[in-house]
Amino acid sequence: MVKSVDRAKARAHRHARVRSKVVGTAECPRLNVFRSAKHIYAQVIDDATGTTLCAASSMSKGFDGNGGNAEGAKKVGAMIADLCREKGIEEVVFDRGGYVYHGRVAALADGAREGGLKF
Repeated sequence: MVKSVDRAKARAHRHARVRSKVVGTAECPRLNVFRSAKHIYAQVIDDATGTTLCAASSMSKGFDGNGGNAEGAKKVGAMIADLCREKGIEEVVFDRGGYVYHGRVAALADGAREGGLKF
């Protein structure tokens, strides 16, 4: 009998493994990425207090384009970099959320780097 792979459970396991090593502080918060089929979301989190410092997604008001492709993910990365710059955040640690660093996740990271974030 062939067992089917539960993709959500496998991603949650990978994300837990990443989160055991990646921790955001007030000086260097965590840039978290979540992607769905149609949209991509990014938020900057201070794990010491458990607060979200800023967030951007392909559903934000200022976003124009498609969040389901790499071009839209790059725009979201630039948006989160702008929001971080407004709050005085220059350096973050990248949390890929259990996803492979490829495609939309890598495009979001590139957009954030081009926007001025360091990680």
